[in-house]
Amino acid sequence: MAKISSVCVYCGSSFGHVSRHREWAARLGRALAERGLTLVYGGGGVGLMGALAQACLAAGGTVIGVLPRFLMRKERGLRALTRLEVVDSMHARKERMFALADAFIVLPGGFGTLDETFEVLTWKQLGLHDKPIVLVDSDGYWGPLRALMDRIVEDGFAPARAHHLLRFVPTIEEALASLLEAPEPAIAPSSPGRL
Repeated sequence: MAKISSVCVYCGSSFGHVSRHREWAARLGRALAERGLTLVYGGGGVGLMGALAQACLAAGGTVIGVLPRFLMRKERGLRALTRLEVVDSMHARKERMFALADAFIVLPGGFGTLDETFEVLTWKQLGLHDKPIVLVDSDGYWGPLRALMDRIVEDGFAPARAHHLLRFVPTIEEALASLLEAPEPAIAPSSPGRL
């Protein structure tokens, strides 16, 4: 695996009802800046996304946002970013974020966060990339997803090795250590029909 210099973070465009999620987003933003890692994210200034980006910038970090034109007003695109790329569609946003990132960290979020996560997870299973994917699960937020993955494997819709496609960790610090210190196991592409 190549050296990691940029990390794409998927997270909510709202704060949700749990205040510590906001704290995690800000902590991750600062930690990325302190380690000299470029933050790639969805470009918005609202919710966990905004807290993440603003904390990274405040700590002197480099932040690249990718935002579809139609969401500029709704997600309040941050003009103060190191670079804001405005694209034409959600598909273009996801493709560009993927291209800019060496690794992925997932914080709590909603359907959009799941959509982004499952896309890079599926691409990894298909052998289209070998970039690490880490989910921060310090209060059990992603526990139901882990249980669903277990069920998918148990019922034969994915091979057991699918568990190695991503990692669940309890803290921001362990997420970054996981990306920077531990090599990912190589995963061969899955056979058709077992996504």
